[in-house]
Amino acid sequence: MRPKKDAPLRSDAQRNRERILEVAVVELTRSADAPLSAIAKKAGVGQGTFYRHFPSREALVLEIYRHEMQQVADSAAPLLESREPDRALREWMDRLARFAMTKAGLADAIRQATSAPGKPAKPGHAPVTEAAELLLRAAEQAGAIRPGITADDLFLAIGGLWTIDPHDDWQPRATWLLDLVMDALRAGAPGR
Repeated sequence: MRPKKDAPLRSDAQRNRERILEVAVVELTRSADAPLSAIAKKAGVGQGTFYRHFPSREALVLEIYRHEMQQVADSAAPLLESREPDRALREWMDRLARFAMTKAGLADAIRQATSAPGKPAKPGHAPVTEAAELLLRAAEQAGAIRPGITADDLFLAIGGLWTIDPHDDWQPRATWLLDLVMDALRAGAPGR
């Protein structure tokens, strides 16, 4: 008997799924055409286990995208609990940069998975937008950034992340860009 579609996975099934996703990010970033059998083998799972979790290449690619995006979104609240709001925002921006580099590395695989007629659409980015708004509102209420900045404003300001080559040494460039954006957000803050 198969579990219900939305039923929680057993712990071993969850570990298998996570392992598949970890390996798939690496392999599909290297090559959008990486064989699914090679991903299954490197993840240490059989073909049946692999296809139970991800019945198609498209399902795998879109789940990687959704999973990585959700991890970035889910990190916002814990950062706010343990740091000053502006530090939480800046650290979250670093996590967003890592997501951007992963997404850029997977761009070919995402395009292949979503571009043909009848293929599924790329997942929306509402969780990341909501996380950005949470962090921005907390930093604004603390007087750490200028008032009125929206998630859309932030994403426009950091849009340069998506032009950085993920195969180069991207971290120094991303850090510089995000520090520059953070300095701009702090300029004119009431608490500064």
